[in-house]
Amino acid sequence: MLSNRETAPGHFHMVLGLPVPIADPVPGQFVMVRMPDRLDPLLARPLGIYGFSRQAGEARLELLYRVAGKGTALLSGLSTGRVLQVLGPLGRGFRIVPELRTVILVAGGIGIAPLTFLAEHYRGLPAVVEGREIVCYVGARCSEALVGLERMEALCSRVVVTTDDGTCGACGIVTEPLGLDLPSFRPGATVIYACGPGAMLRCLADMLRESPVPCQVSVEERMACGLGACLGCAVAIRSGENALSYVRVCKEGPVFDIHELDWK
Repeated sequence: MLSNRETAPGHFHMVLGLPVPIADPVPGQFVMVRMPDRLDPLLARPLGIYGFSRQAGEARLELLYRVAGKGTALLSGLSTGRVLQVLGPLGRGFRIVPELRTVILVAGGIGIAPLTFLAEHYRGLPAVVEGREIVCYVGARCSEALVGLERMEALCSRVVVTTDDGTCGACGIVTEPLGLDLPSFRPGATVIYACGPGAMLRCLADMLRESPVPCQVSVEERMACGLGACLGCAVAIRSGENALSYVRVCKEGPVFDIHELDWK
């Protein structure tokens, strides 16, 4: 571990140095992280990838996480130099569409992490289209729960902030300003990416039910193995008219088309 610092109350930015053979992750993928010298908690913790780069002789992996239980609480107390086990990158990431002019990001809370990595990826693409814009809508409970905002602002043409209590940006939920702006985005030139709490994603799905703008969402689910073996992270998807089937978030996801998932 190269660093592990608290960036906001209960939120940490961890940087890991990894062996060079690790594969380049796709934005939206995740890693499983655990402390090799502990049996409690036994299971690794799934963390979305916040950033990735290659330095001389090593790869650097950035993780932005929120303390949500015993495992992440233990991770937050680790200091520089600690050795961790990292499995990944895992899962299906976001599908990149370089020919589109407008990229819309919708982040709720810690969901800003994989979307920041995605924004960096889009910024690094060759200029397939002139004047590509990246617009990000960021929502959180309060100003103290807003993390990664400065980094996202450096990557985006425009960032719209909302908080539930109005302590930063507009007061309300993050989908409200997106709903107002949605008619101004050209359907054939726009793609939406979202990551955040289930309630936010369900609201977004309702908003986009009749919209021609495509949307990919990264689903947050509890994961035990990260490899698809335990079936503990299954979610329902539409497999036909009035028919459902189940897929594993860690294997077939965590990224899905928003209309593919059954939000009921």
